[in-house]
Amino acid sequence: MKQEEQLSKIVNKIVLRDDTHAKWLNSLSMMENTGARKISKYEHPVHTNIIVLKHAAEEARHAYYLKKQIGKLGKDACPDYSYPYLLAPLESYHYLQMLDVEACRYIKNKLGLEGRALKHGAYLLVTYAIEVRADMLYGIYQEALTAHKSKVNVKSIIAEEEGHLEEMQRMLEVFHPKWEKLAGDMCKVENKLFQKWVSAIGKALGKG
Repeated sequence: MKQEEQLSKIVNKIVLRDDTHAKWLNSLSMMENTGARKISKYEHPVHTNIIVLKHAAEEARHAYYLKKQIGKLGKDACPDYSYPYLLAPLESYHYLQMLDVEACRYIKNKLGLEGRALKHGAYLLVTYAIEVRADMLYGIYQEALTAHKSKVNVKSIIAEEEGHLEEMQRMLEVFHPKWEKLAGDMCKVENKLFQKWVSAIGKALGKG
């Protein structure tokens, strides 16, 4: 089964039950919030450009927006990011953390960068890979929401993620002449982590 088909099958199952759907939204919110906090940690105290500030702000907004959507499914559902309120909590927490670790290792070994240069490269490659994934994931999710006439929607997030991807591409072009090779390698790493996450979500639904 293709990855898109597997994800579509899982998401269509998720949106049928409000309790499961709330945990899915909460998991996505937690992952967006993790991304926002990582960007804020990456930001230089002085030399931070408007694109990075915009990206951090929008990731934080996505986390808030997804959290707010939970209210459409049930009052007081999923009050925080504790394990009982997430789908596949371990994999959800580790996905971005491991991608960050793998990116730093890759850049150090491939380009020999250290310090601030390494952090900058990791930010660009990780963000690029995540934006490619977000385009696919939120698109499939919105199709399921529309098909099931859900009160929830993620159209505003889709529009902003598309803009992020274009910005990351422009920044990567400045970062390295062979950015496409670097980005492609990072997307392969991300794909393995994402597949592990999707499989864990599927198993969690099977137990429900």
